[in-house]
Amino acid sequence: MGDESTAGSTAEMATRVAAGATAVSWRRGAGFAGATIGVLAAGAAAGVALERLTVGRGVRRKARLALDAEGPYGTLRGTPGTAVADDGTELYYEVEEVRENAAAPSPRRKRRFGRRTPTPVTMVFSHGYCLGQDSWHFQRSALREVVRTVYWDQRCHGRSARGCAQADGEAISIDQLGRDLKAVIDAAAPEGPLVLVGHSMGGMTMMALAAQYPDLVRERVIGAAFIGTSAGRLGEVSFGLPVVGVNAVRRVLPGLLKALGWQADLVERGRRATADLFAGLIKRYSFGSKDVDPGVARFAERLIEATPIDVVAEFYPAFIAHDKAAALPHFDGRPVLVLAGDKDLITPMEHSEAIAELLPGAELVILEEAGHLVILEHPEVVNGHLTELLSRAVDGAGDRAKRGVTGWGESARG
Repeated sequence: MGDESTAGSTAEMATRVAAGATAVSWRRGAGFAGATIGVLAAGAAAGVALERLTVGRGVRRKARLALDAEGPYGTLRGTPGTAVADDGTELYYEVEEVRENAAAPSPRRKRRFGRRTPTPVTMVFSHGYCLGQDSWHFQRSALREVVRTVYWDQRCHGRSARGCAQADGEAISIDQLGRDLKAVIDAAAPEGPLVLVGHSMGGMTMMALAAQYPDLVRERVIGAAFIGTSAGRLGEVSFGLPVVGVNAVRRVLPGLLKALGWQADLVERGRRATADLFAGLIKRYSFGSKDVDPGVARFAERLIEATPIDVVAEFYPAFIAHDKAAALPHFDGRPVLVLAGDKDLITPMEHSEAIAELLPGAELVILEEAGHLVILEHPEVVNGHLTELLSRAVDGAGDRAKRGVTGWGESARG
């Protein structure tokens, strides 16, 4: 199925919803809407591969089960811990320590840092919307025995507690996620230099942290990576749809999400019933290349499937309101990586370019044939840039320590 026909069919669907079409029953409509909205939240908006319509449903189900059984993705585990957010929500994290004799560093560590002993540092990874800490599987595998790392599940995701609706009845905010990250840092990495890494919503979480805790960033953050994320204006993203489709979706989506949240059980049944549609949407809108490993594609499905529709509904308004461009300068003066895929339809590469413009010293990397889930699609390339960032951050921190300079404030800027 071509892009034009896919976009056209999606636009037609959106227009019918906007017009209040009643030809399809609520039960059936909720099922398909649940699948569509669930994927849209994680990086998919429309499109089903033709082959998924021509292969038997039973065959496809068996293939998914086989991939689930054989795939090693998401199986890496660290030492568990729990941080408590300022509103009492429990946030689950895991720590990977570097367990080795500093006098005899591992071969992997030698490749990254040579024979020198790097400054003790912790890398903290914040995942994206409708994902979880396991989405960092490839980065976690590459960085074991190299550096101390912390992976955490954002509230309402993974193993963290729900805590979606706020005490005042308002939906979740990106500012709240920034305070959550602060709680995780306080619990899992209370001292020492930090390198922050965020994908999609995770990058926004980092910006919110900087906006509310600039002293923490100035004094402890020695490097940062913003992957497939945005500093704002997400309400203008087209998701690759034609103008008529985008306008229709924007009109009805807030109200539709709220309604779907009220019918969570019904919608979840619909999402399960339309698993094939769901898989096609994820593959098309989460990846930029056509030859993605089926096991990786299935892993992405599993991550997104685990996010309940009411969580999707609670979080959506936060992205439309998100505007943290003013917080980015807090990261200036230290190594920063800004990385995106050239075929990302969720946080288009222009959003990464805008971030890089606000951080003139940042390294901007646009990967070809890469979509929103670039950390899964091109892990070796992403890992290479992250380890280079880590090396530069450690070198920069070491040089400053030798000169007796603390913090990364105005004095750090040339």
